[in-house]
Amino acid sequence: MDLILETKGLTKVYGNGTVANRRVDFGLRPGEILGLVGENGAGKSTLMKVLYGEEAPSAGRILLEGKEASFSSSQDAIAAGIGMVHQHFMLVPSLSLAENLVLGKEPKRKRSRFFDQDEAVRITEELSAKYNLKVHARARVVDVSVSMRQKLEILKVLYRGARIIILDEPTAVLTPQETEELFAELAELRRQGHTVVFISHKLDEVIALCDRVSVMRDGRLIATHEVAEVDSQTLSNEMVGREVRLKLDKTATSAGAAVLVARDLSYVDDFNITMVNHVSLTLRRGEVLGIVGVDGNGQTELVRILTGLERSLSGSLKVGGRELMGAGPGAIRRAGVAHVAEDRMTVGAALGASIQDNLLADRYSEGRFTGRFGFMKTEAMREEARSIVADFDVRCASASQSVASLSGGNMQKVVVGREFTADAEVLVVSQPTRGVDVGAIEFLHRRIIAMRDAGKAVLLVSSDLAEVMSLSDSLVVMSAGRIVAYFEDAAAVSDKELGLYMLGLKRQGEDEIRKVLHED
Repeated sequence: MDLILETKGLTKVYGNGTVANRRVDFGLRPGEILGLVGENGAGKSTLMKVLYGEEAPSAGRILLEGKEASFSSSQDAIAAGIGMVHQHFMLVPSLSLAENLVLGKEPKRKRSRFFDQDEAVRITEELSAKYNLKVHARARVVDVSVSMRQKLEILKVLYRGARIIILDEPTAVLTPQETEELFAELAELRRQGHTVVFISHKLDEVIALCDRVSVMRDGRLIATHEVAEVDSQTLSNEMVGREVRLKLDKTATSAGAAVLVARDLSYVDDFNITMVNHVSLTLRRGEVLGIVGVDGNGQTELVRILTGLERSLSGSLKVGGRELMGAGPGAIRRAGVAHVAEDRMTVGAALGASIQDNLLADRYSEGRFTGRFGFMKTEAMREEARSIVADFDVRCASASQSVASLSGGNMQKVVVGREFTADAEVLVVSQPTRGVDVGAIEFLHRRIIAMRDAGKAVLLVSSDLAEVMSLSDSLVVMSAGRIVAYFEDAAAVSDKELGLYMLGLKRQGEDEIRKVLHED
């Protein structure tokens, strides 16, 4: 079959000598959904940036419908019918959906240079109906769901004439119901003749949606398969270059005594929106308590309260029986709470500092590292850092190199290595594998379960529903800042049922929810 878009021998070398793509022969068939998978740093994003005009190739050719093509900017790619929806939405929150859709290509009133608001709404509603991507044209972006923002981003590229659409991790923050809806809409785009590149770490979704799947590793295109002829295990092995254990080995647990007790926590943000609404829970030793919810429903703010980064307007927070309400991050750490932060780039790590400095940031004052007159025991520090690097499989030249030079997966291992060796009794773990490849995910999941088995109390927050369900012993669902459901046995609930609670379509009775307090 003829290809609508292809590369031949495409190579991209950055100015610092990094080879991101190595002689890649990539091809797209017209009217197909092609999955593109690979570890972080495999070259997927660079390849797509070249095809979208954001990067110039160092060598090789791009062919569009059999003819030589060259894109010096994303505007060139858009003009040629190629659109890209990035993982992080590029929308103006205060503007309406219609205003965002036409931004940069605004309709004008007749015999006037003024923006035609009604025409923008008409265009939005017409495209929405044509492609079955239902959006509220007059609503502001800040007031609509993540799913609707995703649809708007797709409509934006369609409005600009895209025949080929590149989607980067489009389901990362969607519920199962929203993902199913998106898949139906992508299938409709395929039926209408559009071609889609679907970049994802979720191999089960790739297999469920796509016609073919291409695998990249170390900047090379390793293989392309018909989806009907491949499984998740084969794809995982090709991505990593070794056998990957997809099934998590996890034995049953019996939770012990309460170690963190939160009661009646509340938080109102700078926009006077109640993000945490009288939340109470108990975390016990030897247990992973998972928290799920659509992003923006209070999980982030709850974690910040529990780790001292925000102050609750009400209630009580006790760790080991000690009241810590209003205490800062340092006091809460000293009480035995470690924190794997949601955003490793700004909160979890100091990017300009060395791996060693990041690993030991919370323990420099300990006697084993500080000698007489305050002098540091440099050899002891180096040995400790080397030990954690080895134990947590951080791929680096040495512990003296900067964290900023590491891949996302190895940066996350530094953060987890520091927090998991902090001798804490409570681990608050937020988005542990966001943006992390399958090999690092396998490793991090095993370490979380190992901490649980060592008797630690683990609070796990993740937007990856499959991750929370596989790791958690018990589950809490948050919606609109409240706990709307609690499941003492995480294995007893399906992802679709959780999705109903996450979307606010279902809520347990107060007696069921109160079981998370473990007061009896």
